[in-house]
Amino acid sequence: MAAPIDRMGLLFLTLLPVLFSIAGAVDRSNFKTCDQSAFCKRQRDVKPGQSPYRALLETMQLSDSRLTLQLINDNNKVRLLLELYRLKGNMTRVKINELKPLKPRYEVPDVLIKDPPTEPLSVLDQDENGVVFSLGVDDQRVIINARPFRLDIVEGTKVLLSLNSRGLLVFEHLRLRKDTISHKITSTVGSMWDTIKSVFSSSSETDTEESKDAVGESVAEKGEAGVEVQEEEEHPGMWEESFKSHTDTKPNGASSISLDFSFPGVGHVYGIPEHADSLKLKSTEGGDPYRLYNLDVFQYELYNPMALYGAVPVLLSHSVERTMGIFWLNAAETWVDISSSTVTQGDSEVPETGVRWISESGIIDVFIMLGPHPTDVFSQYASLTGTQSLPPLAALAYHQCRWNYNDQEDVKAVDGGFDEHDIPYDFIWLDIEHTDGKRYFTWEPNKFAQPRQMLQNLKDKRRKMVTIVDPHIKVDSGYKIHNEIRSKDFYIKNKDGGDYEGWCWPGNAGYPDFTNPEMRAWWASMFAYDQYEGSMDNLYTWNDMNEPSVFNGPEVTMHKDARHGSWEHRDVHNLYGFYVQMATAEGQIQRSGGVERPFVLTRAFFAGSQRYGAVWTGDNAAEWGHLKMSIPMCLSLGLVGISFCGADVGGFFKSPSEELLVRWYQTGAYQPFFRAHAHLDTPRREPWLFGPDNTALIREAVRQRYALLPYWYQLFYNAHRTGQPVMRPLWVEYPEDAATFAVEDEFLLGKDLLVHPVTDERSQGVTAYLPGDGELWYDVHTHKKHQGNLNLYIPVTMSSIPVFQRGGSIISRKDRVRRSSSCMEDDPYTLYVAVNAQGTAEGELYIDDGHTFNFEKQKQFIHRRLTFSEGTLTSSNLSPDSQFTTVSWVEKVVFMGVTKPNAATLTTDNGTESPLEFEFDAGAELLTLRKPGVNAGADWTIQLR
Repeated sequence: MAAPIDRMGLLFLTLLPVLFSIAGAVDRSNFKTCDQSAFCKRQRDVKPGQSPYRALLETMQLSDSRLTLQLINDNNKVRLLLELYRLKGNMTRVKINELKPLKPRYEVPDVLIKDPPTEPLSVLDQDENGVVFSLGVDDQRVIINARPFRLDIVEGTKVLLSLNSRGLLVFEHLRLRKDTISHKITSTVGSMWDTIKSVFSSSSETDTEESKDAVGESVAEKGEAGVEVQEEEEHPGMWEESFKSHTDTKPNGASSISLDFSFPGVGHVYGIPEHADSLKLKSTEGGDPYRLYNLDVFQYELYNPMALYGAVPVLLSHSVERTMGIFWLNAAETWVDISSSTVTQGDSEVPETGVRWISESGIIDVFIMLGPHPTDVFSQYASLTGTQSLPPLAALAYHQCRWNYNDQEDVKAVDGGFDEHDIPYDFIWLDIEHTDGKRYFTWEPNKFAQPRQMLQNLKDKRRKMVTIVDPHIKVDSGYKIHNEIRSKDFYIKNKDGGDYEGWCWPGNAGYPDFTNPEMRAWWASMFAYDQYEGSMDNLYTWNDMNEPSVFNGPEVTMHKDARHGSWEHRDVHNLYGFYVQMATAEGQIQRSGGVERPFVLTRAFFAGSQRYGAVWTGDNAAEWGHLKMSIPMCLSLGLVGISFCGADVGGFFKSPSEELLVRWYQTGAYQPFFRAHAHLDTPRREPWLFGPDNTALIREAVRQRYALLPYWYQLFYNAHRTGQPVMRPLWVEYPEDAATFAVEDEFLLGKDLLVHPVTDERSQGVTAYLPGDGELWYDVHTHKKHQGNLNLYIPVTMSSIPVFQRGGSIISRKDRVRRSSSCMEDDPYTLYVAVNAQGTAEGELYIDDGHTFNFEKQKQFIHRRLTFSEGTLTSSNLSPDSQFTTVSWVEKVVFMGVTKPNAATLTTDNGTESPLEFEFDAGAELLTLRKPGVNAGADWTIQLR
């Protein structure tokens, strides 16, 4: 380590105490507030009122599915082009761009999985004040008001949402600076044109319009019909702005955009992760807006709208009547203001929520998802950006990580410790210290001298490893990765055209331009087994620091005037981590010849990141508040398509108490991504280091996770197919129950398991809300039955993890827990049948090989439907054309909420009948059938007589 530090120099040494300290919280002075962000302050200074924009209805053009219409700003005469599309699936797309920009403005590529299919638009009515279009669904219409410009989507007589109803549309046009030679030339040409125009005033309008283009109209110096653009007041930060010691230059001036949306009748909005804040978004009046700008913010504050590591510009609105969504497709720094008010509807006052989006550059490109149900919005968004990738089954198991396991002997000892203490795990992780001087794709030659032997030892136990591969590349002429990137000219450039360099873990580092598809293809090729020396097929990848993190950059990230080809970093910033994970996942796929599914964890993300792997909530702390916050943070991510979410179990910074560590394992065991992780300076915290009692409690929590892996896998398969979130707020399944709308201390897994973790210190009990009037809920540990639509107080001890199974569901488990999930592959299933008030239940069972794409490419999977009605439990095939076999069988069926039968009979697919032994607990209404012995992939029926 000495040599790398020597090269870092004095600057990096001064950073080290800040980077490695775990004593304090985030230094907020390193990150901007809205008042310190010039474009946010400018936009926020625009107050609601009469919009200067009007629609020029005479410019309207309507094709089969696309409307175009010019808007004009009556203050500066700059014209915009509005495009409106009716999309399949009950969605509407609105795009607004400059009609003739000085140069192209950035439009986000690669996030949409395809061009969204459109449906016909038709005009219903039009006059000089506006135009009405049919959306063809449930009397839905779009109404465009001309002066001032406003767009409403209505259904019948009800306004669903409005655009620019508060007059906050602002579109800062690109321009030339007045004191530049280019501007002076353009101004002279413009003045000459004014003189020519006055002489030849009899010229036709057509000739005038053609001539204007010839003398520079494209530089946005002329407005409507040749009227000169009015000079606008100069504001601080329009051409350059400074923050601390950093200056951001803007050659074409301010380019920010803003648009407001109003939701009448809506009091609850959600989404726009990532923030360490409540599930329900709060009003930002009187404070900062929610910020979307991927940043390296370690030990972040709670209940704060500050930007964190990822940004998904998707917001959901919800009321008892309807769920809708807004997808603001813009990758620049974005701020989102939320306001709450009331409006009059009929004879009553109803809530109204206002949402204002403010982005630094790009265009307005917004998808309005009209629901009407939560499941519809999830499907609509999935049709745009794709669904959660189906991970290898092992990735849903337990992961053991810290910064850092010291060497191969340390890895071997930790691996053996899990066996010695009978705790299952699947992945062990190596952080940055495993590399040769923070050179990624390498191994520290003394401490990890035989990586393949280490990986083979894990593979022999059917376990796996993850190594970190960050996107900052050590500038070192002896480092192959750096030399190849430089020789191929794949580095991001600074504003002067040289390779952009900044400080990160290796010291001086370059940053590959992952927006370049050629760079991504090269990066993917580096994961080939003959390129990544020492790697094997049980080695997977962790992309950290990919916001990107630049220790000596503004706000610990990259300068906005850095260059990605023809685009500035300000245009693409929030996409960087998305592209890093995309390229890494593609590399894992390619190394197997397209056979194996990847597993890649990323810290930075954007809309569409769900297609490439998992995310986690970043550098949290060993505090009870951070344990609590892991729930709304992951719920928010699930609402916007990213189901594979988790938090560092135990907290990354600081050291948890024994109680906090146990409670965190109990919570993490029921969250999608289950990984323990810890900072370099914290004491070791493997699960067996806190005494036998706590070891037993942690072992039990981990074992509960492994027993439920069949259910987790089924949920991820359904998420992959449909876009429905794995971990869900209660309101998703009970959308008309207002009592669920702000619940964030409990959650649903799928629709059938309700989890209320214990997240308070020294808790003696928790109160869980069991939703659903007429529903039944069964305690999964005691099988005790409870009615829905009530608050249930649950006394708890240190072993308690309150979990309930919904009446009417069937859940598959594997109760023989082994040392890894792969060791359980052929183990038998136990079915847990929880009947509802009508005495029925249903569920699914999904099985495939757990790691390849054969489930998609060759339809190699088993998908069973399980139903119980009128005393008969049936397994039937949901996918008759699929082909897969399993040796797993059904060893037990547990019925909850039934009466004692006189007999139980099994009928197999060949018609053979046989009696089944059973036990019945009358007090618990619990019936257990032992050893039906049927194959899990076969047709069969069990009848209770």
